[in-house]
Amino acid sequence: MKYSLKQIMVFDAVASLESVSAAARKLSMTQSAVSMSLGQLENLLGRPLFTRQGNRLTLSHWGNWLRPKARRLLQDAQQIELGLHEQHLISGRFRICSSQTAAEHLLPELISKIDTDFPELRIDLMVENTENVIEGLLNYEYDFGIIEGRNDDSRLHQEQWLDDHLVVVSSPHHPYAKSKSASLAQLEQAKWVLREQGAGTRRIFEGAIHGIIEKLHVWKEYEYVSLLKALVKNGPYLSSLPYLDVEKEIANGELVVLSTPELNMQRHLSFVWRNDAGENPLRDCVITEARRLSRNRVAVKKNR
Repeated sequence: MKYSLKQIMVFDAVASLESVSAAARKLSMTQSAVSMSLGQLENLLGRPLFTRQGNRLTLSHWGNWLRPKARRLLQDAQQIELGLHEQHLISGRFRICSSQTAAEHLLPELISKIDTDFPELRIDLMVENTENVIEGLLNYEYDFGIIEGRNDDSRLHQEQWLDDHLVVVSSPHHPYAKSKSASLAQLEQAKWVLREQGAGTRRIFEGAIHGIIEKLHVWKEYEYVSLLKALVKNGPYLSSLPYLDVEKEIANGELVVLSTPELNMQRHLSFVWRNDAGENPLRDCVITEARRLSRNRVAVKKNR
């Protein structure tokens, strides 16, 4: 074998950071050593792996071909090293990027359980909207994603986790709250505060009203669900939010769900990862524990 694991590691770091100097800092190497290692790998493979644009390096066609194979090779090397040192194989860092609803209401319990049962597994969690989760996975920024709704990119594998639905909510003092229902004409006349474009929640809501509500009066758009809930509770607005996000406020009377039978706002929370990621015992562990968590939640609700 002509190339070394160190050269593959250097390639992966430069591909991630698009910079020799940044990769050198990450790997605790000198810039010249990183440049030399990368040059040696390109010479051995007989292909340019990057195109140079000023100080920035972007992957060439061959670099994009090599990237997923390099990631799998480095993951396998880590598992071999852990096994040889008789460490627990469910060990290492796993980068998850999740949409807001799952991150707030499901992942705290999941990560707590993993911390207890698999103390060598470290979860790095980022929270983004669905569009950014998908983009980050495609750019190799994360190992695993949790999204709301659908992914249309054929480079990613998606598996459904659990069901949820959106509801239209108002304050108890809103004029529509007296009847707890709203016609399509009333929804069109109302002032709305909604999630930003690119959020899975926004996609599902816009899909539900498509073709039946001509124009919506969107007053404000915000990234944070807590801000949207506060605006609805204290103002003349409606919003469409996941039931998981407003369950407590509905129970204590701070928000009212308006009946909107014309709108189909069912959705799924799903796992998503790159098709070319290969086998990964850390991912398998997270999925197994997440599915166990969802089964337990269903059982608790049935026993209430």
